[in-house]
Amino acid sequence: MNRVEFNKELERKIKSVESALKEYMAPRFPEKLFEAMGYSLFAGGKRLRPVLLLSACEAVGGDEKDGLSFAAALEMIHTYSLIHDDLPAMDDDDFRRGSPTNHKVYGEANAILAGDGLLTYAFETMLSSKGKSERILKAARIIAEFSGSKGMLVGQFVDCESEGKKIEPKLLNYIHSNKTAGLIKAALCAGAVMGGADEDITNGFLSIGEDLGIAFQIMDDILDVTSSTEVLGKPVLSDEKNEKATYVSLFGLEKSKTEYENYFENINKGIDKLEEKNVNVAFLREYINILKDRKK
Repeated sequence: MNRVEFNKELERKIKSVESALKEYMAPRFPEKLFEAMGYSLFAGGKRLRPVLLLSACEAVGGDEKDGLSFAAALEMIHTYSLIHDDLPAMDDDDFRRGSPTNHKVYGEANAILAGDGLLTYAFETMLSSKGKSERILKAARIIAEFSGSKGMLVGQFVDCESEGKKIEPKLLNYIHSNKTAGLIKAALCAGAVMGGADEDITNGFLSIGEDLGIAFQIMDDILDVTSSTEVLGKPVLSDEKNEKATYVSLFGLEKSKTEYENYFENINKGIDKLEEKNVNVAFLREYINILKDRKK
């Protein structure tokens, strides 16, 4: 796939996700609640997780429509987590994606409820999906586990518990494997399931998601100390302010960069293995290698 073809396909996928989100988020009573939910949902995210989900679905022979409601739902869950992350009781951030955070606009109570609303509405959206019921239930369970008891939620909890403490690299990896990698694993595995992948292929996507999620967090840690608020759209040095353990604080900047490269070597090996099993990974390979060079 050449770059022109890739860019057109990426734009098409993002437009499909945006259209689905707008349809699901049509205003209803109480209007202020849905306004607060939409404020963060449409604040300019990259739609990384939905694109990964659709890519995995199509890579195994599925159709975009098979995964679209799940892609939209996953973005709702991701957005809920950001709203709650930004709250004073968590990271206490005033800006997200260059705009005031949800609680700065709507107040803390409404921001909490907006996050809760997005989380619960995500599962309503998934379970209203049309398609094979066994795939829908399996994919919904994958997302439930990786956003909660086996992923993002427990990673966030341990991250908060570790603030201000000196932790071992093993625990830091546990945090990243769950907090950041959780929804990335959910995206690839749920997408594969909705596309009809068997257990072996789904596990291949799981391995890629694990490495990609940890690599994504390593770059976040690097950018937190090397970039600027203007570029990132959120405060820099926030990890230091909140006394969070990061790859940079534990290993230093140069070793963090080396680890980042190592993870991407593993990711590409995982993609090669899927290709050997006749999975169409052309778009996914190009997308992941572009993510490697992200600046925000």
